[in-house]
Amino acid sequence: MTRNRLEAFSDGVIAILITIMVLELKVPHGSDLTQLLPLVPVFLSYVLSFLYLGIYWNNHHHMLHLANRINGKVLWANMHLLFWLSLIPFVTAWSGENHFETNTVVAYAFVLLMCGAAYYILEQMLIAAEGKDSALAKAVGNDRKGIASLVLYILSIAIAFYNSQAAMAVIVIVAIMWIVPDTRIEKHFNKR
Repeated sequence: MTRNRLEAFSDGVIAILITIMVLELKVPHGSDLTQLLPLVPVFLSYVLSFLYLGIYWNNHHHMLHLANRINGKVLWANMHLLFWLSLIPFVTAWSGENHFETNTVVAYAFVLLMCGAAYYILEQMLIAAEGKDSALAKAVGNDRKGIASLVLYILSIAIAFYNSQAAMAVIVIVAIMWIVPDTRIEKHFNKR
């Protein structure tokens, strides 16, 4: 399989996930603006999840541009990532509709933790396929940002049992860390 097919398939899955999430936004019955107030948590969880899917799409795109070799391990690692990403619409709806109650935030943070771990595994499989001296390996380095994200997701899970809003704040901080595509990869991409 070529890199382009892997990227196109992943793009399609992420587009479907975004579509599923937007279809979960229910229109209130009536035109009074006060009827929108109960939907605020649902909308906020949608915005955050949309942002996360956008971050994964951006960074996946950039990472694959440095890859030249796709093997079976890379394919399965990519499917592993897509599996965890596919759970984002579920935890988005659950947490939003239940106003970010503890169990929903724990589930949301856990899914994000697994997405981050799956992305890291994909990154490592691509580096293994490309070689330790590849542009991707040099760009990623020791991946402190990726490891820090995983630690923050674990922290958000622990915090959620005491304060779900604080846990969501940690999740937002991780999103802010990643909102700009990975500049390490951008620098190496521009050298090509």
